[in-house]
Amino acid sequence: MNALKTFAHLALLTVLLVMAGDLLGGRQGMLLAFGFAAAMNAAAYWWSDRIVLRMYRAREVGPAEAPDLYRLTEELARKAGLPTPRLALIPSETPNAFATGRNPAHAVVAVTTGLLRHLEPEEIRGVLAHELAHIKHRDILIASLAAVMAGAIGMLASMARFALIFGGHRGREGGGNPFAMLIMLIVMPLAALLVQMAVSRSREYHADEAAARFVGSPRPLMRALKRLEAAAQRLPLEANPATAHLFIVNPLRGGGVLSLFSTHPPVEKRIARLQALER
Repeated sequence: MNALKTFAHLALLTVLLVMAGDLLGGRQGMLLAFGFAAAMNAAAYWWSDRIVLRMYRAREVGPAEAPDLYRLTEELARKAGLPTPRLALIPSETPNAFATGRNPAHAVVAVTTGLLRHLEPEEIRGVLAHELAHIKHRDILIASLAAVMAGAIGMLASMARFALIFGGHRGREGGGNPFAMLIMLIVMPLAALLVQMAVSRSREYHADEAAARFVGSPRPLMRALKRLEAAAQRLPLEANPATAHLFIVNPLRGGGVLSLFSTHPPVEKRIARLQALER
């Protein structure tokens, strides 16, 4: 059932991209968008880890350079029945982390330098366990594909914005209906965000619960989530919105109405579920 839902979500993102191409350039635009969607899915499958790590200037490290981090990861991976993933450091003071890759054998866990500096070892253990849970559940490929497709739709929306400014007066065959482009400019990125939310939100709860089992207690992750959320509100990470759902907590500052469109469930609800698990 999980695989079927995932396929449906990614198919919907592909359809949105094709519709955006149709609105932007008619039948030819639709065919180009379909080819673009296929290429993006293939690229995300094979090179998602490299693409995302490069976006955040993350640098891979080994056991000699980060012995404590590697030891914790190796220990947790053994408990989870996983191969030890590669590790990478993101140069940012904001504590956060994500996992990426196409499968457990090609997974990477990336953590910020701020996470290592500001969290206690047990809290880091909870964060690593959460990311390993995503790897075990094979969420990382799904999340990476969704990020690439949502980013592509956002790019088409930007193209529509320029088309409206510089060529919106022409008819559909000459470059796109201005009203249709305006719809794409507003509706398509919002629809892509909603699909990202559907892919991401429920998976965070499952990863939290699995992390508590790997560690042996939900308390380290509960403490870590509180610290990470406070840090994200105080010092947001400079993150691409299309990849925000990859992180353990939303790296973008948001509140009020904006929280309704967050790719992550509220941290308070996640902690409440972990507390219920402890009881």
